[in-house]
Amino acid sequence: MRLTIRLLFVVINNTWAIALFKFIQLPRKMAHCVTLVQLSISCDHLIDKDISSKSDPLCVLLQDVGGGKWAELGRTEQIRNCSSPEFSKTLQLEYHFETVQKLRFGIYDIDNKTPELGDDDFLGGAECSLGQVSAQELKDSRVVTMEVEARNLDKKDFLGKSDPFLEFFHQGDGKWHLAYRSEVIKNNLNPTWKRFSVPLQHFCGGDPNTPIQVRCSDYDSDGSHDLIGTFHTSLAQLQAVPAEFECIHLEKQQKKKSYKNSGTICVKICQVETEYSFLDYVMGGCQINFTVGVDFTGSNGDPSSPDSLHYLSPTGVNEYLTALWSVGSVVQDYDSDKLFPAFGFGAQVPPDWQVSHEFALNFNPNNPYCAGIQGIVDAYRQALPQVRLYGPTNFAPIINHVARFAAQAAHQRTASQYFVLLLLTDGAVTDVEATREAVVRASFLPMSVIIVGVGGADFEAMEQLDADGGPLRTRSGEAAARDIVQFVPYRRFQNAPREALAQTVLAEVPTQLVSYFKAQGWAPLKALPPAAKGPAQVPQA
Repeated sequence: MRLTIRLLFVVINNTWAIALFKFIQLPRKMAHCVTLVQLSISCDHLIDKDISSKSDPLCVLLQDVGGGKWAELGRTEQIRNCSSPEFSKTLQLEYHFETVQKLRFGIYDIDNKTPELGDDDFLGGAECSLGQVSAQELKDSRVVTMEVEARNLDKKDFLGKSDPFLEFFHQGDGKWHLAYRSEVIKNNLNPTWKRFSVPLQHFCGGDPNTPIQVRCSDYDSDGSHDLIGTFHTSLAQLQAVPAEFECIHLEKQQKKKSYKNSGTICVKICQVETEYSFLDYVMGGCQINFTVGVDFTGSNGDPSSPDSLHYLSPTGVNEYLTALWSVGSVVQDYDSDKLFPAFGFGAQVPPDWQVSHEFALNFNPNNPYCAGIQGIVDAYRQALPQVRLYGPTNFAPIINHVARFAAQAAHQRTASQYFVLLLLTDGAVTDVEATREAVVRASFLPMSVIIVGVGGADFEAMEQLDADGGPLRTRSGEAAARDIVQFVPYRRFQNAPREALAQTVLAEVPTQLVSYFKAQGWAPLKALPPAAKGPAQVPQA
């Protein structure tokens, strides 16, 4: 992808230099939502530190690794005698949605050959999180989707038939490079393999005429797979569906005059589609709406007691606030107005002291929005002494509350909004069946539910909601459209860096967002042309 943002660099004499960062996405990794990004950097109107010439600038990129430490990720080349440099060397880093990736850019005037920067003039710098960068993404996001079957394959196993699988290779640099390997279908000479998708760039380098070799082999557990046959083709030929290819074993063909083939490979579907990534949707304008629900049930303990999970320590924090900061600080970069609705549940609230399971944390039901994560923290601290912790622990009301907004967004039939509900709780859910119903209904909406278990209670019911072992079902048997719940017990990360909790809690959100919009067939919103955009956010160093 190509992203453009303007950042403000502070220079030592209070003048400013504007740097242009262009982010280019490389092929994404398969695990989680990790994307490699490259930064192309240019600067305008840098100050001159050399007496008789302009500065000789270089840009260094560092990333916050915690504990007040910064790790250098790379440097551009030095450009001689230039106040508006455009660096040709790109700087590369991994993009992780689950963490706040704090970056620091430094521009130095290099006047010697030593690698240390301490003896060079600092021209200016800027700090920001990678999540704050917003602009247009330009990349080839097409994928090849195929469905393939075979007929009358050769029998390779002595006591059975064959266990066939397919491998697709594309040609490049005089070599064959593996592009895709199918699953193995046991004991079948007429297999139909699962439909699969491969990035177009990876499949054929983006060229439909690139030579492609397809190998069909009989799987052996010791790795000594027996070749059934091969054929050569191209994406252009594969797209002429229905397409059939004779699977040829060259040695057999040379030995037997009567040899015809070792089976027929049939391509039933071969189409090039656009597959959008999480970044496609976010950079296309999708807003992530973050809502918080805090458990105020009596099982948390008296907030005035140091044993209570709601007890505010002398530092003003507890497990609830730590979890909130860990997750919220990541998500807030993806919401433009930084206004987050926050609710409490399981408490008796003034003035009538009725138990509520979705009361506004700021006690303003008409406007439950808090300004940033700090606003949620402030509302929580003010609400804590004003409510009576009670019970039971009901999740369904607040899930349904957020689902109503998600349903309204879904009616727009655009990939404009996605909702993330963070529930902070100390115990097992009481309204299990109602919560299951709520989650299953929400699975058909642009919505994810994150549950962080605070304290040391039994969280077995939460694990069931997570549904990692299979689709969540209601009592009547209706299955969830997709897995939208992620549960994590806070104390598993109590002694780990704060970022570790956010990484685990948020790891599934990108996949959940993409899976929803893909199922609906909704492409990302079109980015506004540069002239129509408002001013970019400007982090100041």
